[in-house]
Amino acid sequence: MPSMLVECDRAVLLMVKNPLQLLYRDADLLVVHKPSGLLVHRSPIDRHETEFALQYARELNGGEHVYPVHRLDKPTSGLLVFARSAEVASALGQLMMTRQVQKTYLAVVRGWPQDAGSIDYPLRLEPADKRDTSEQPVQSAVSDYTCLARVELPVQVDRYPQTRYALVAVHPYEGRKHQVRRHLKQLDHPILGDIKHGKGPHNRYAESEFGRGLLLACVQMTFPHPDSGEPLTLNAPLEPRFAEVIRRWNWQQSLPMEWLQST
Repeated sequence: MPSMLVECDRAVLLMVKNPLQLLYRDADLLVVHKPSGLLVHRSPIDRHETEFALQYARELNGGEHVYPVHRLDKPTSGLLVFARSAEVASALGQLMMTRQVQKTYLAVVRGWPQDAGSIDYPLRLEPADKRDTSEQPVQSAVSDYTCLARVELPVQVDRYPQTRYALVAVHPYEGRKHQVRRHLKQLDHPILGDIKHGKGPHNRYAESEFGRGLLLACVQMTFPHPDSGEPLTLNAPLEPRFAEVIRRWNWQQSLPMEWLQST
């Protein structure tokens, strides 16, 4: 990975390696894999953070400004798309508003969901600042999901002698804050490693087996290219920890090779 100089809050310059993996670049777009644990940009919730995907993407863009066109939560890994101009950012924003951008997330969840379904469950806006106690509006939110694989383990994690987990692909139509995480919780199949929306015993079991972290990744996006209008499909590999879950539970046949070539 290339290295870069990062200016910290104390104005100390540190030499660090760029944690982003460059996946695609052309005159309009810069697409990277964001690791879990890295914020996209500054946030009132994480005031102490000094490193952001935005600054690393700018380094990959030769120091020129880039424009994030969607969000990934700090603990979520995967595809992150930047526009290389304000005009392209605006065009991609319009595509998202008109549902012309298809996003695919992979998640490992507790229990066995149905083979497929749709979650139509409005979500109350979560303010960026936790100190904001004002009444927040409720926003429409719809996500489709498909169960790709299942496993039953001879391990008692809660009250049952066996424990069931599943691999699901989720396609959110909007980009509400924590939409995939909150929708899967509403379905009663929370994501493993989700400290805020998940289940403690299952989070602790996943951590003991695979290490700590949210098992949620954005692995594919498809949209019309903002210049040519031709369909563009982008894929991102899973992080090693996520890929190890897939291998250990024999789910490899459920996924394309592009997602299994871990970062």
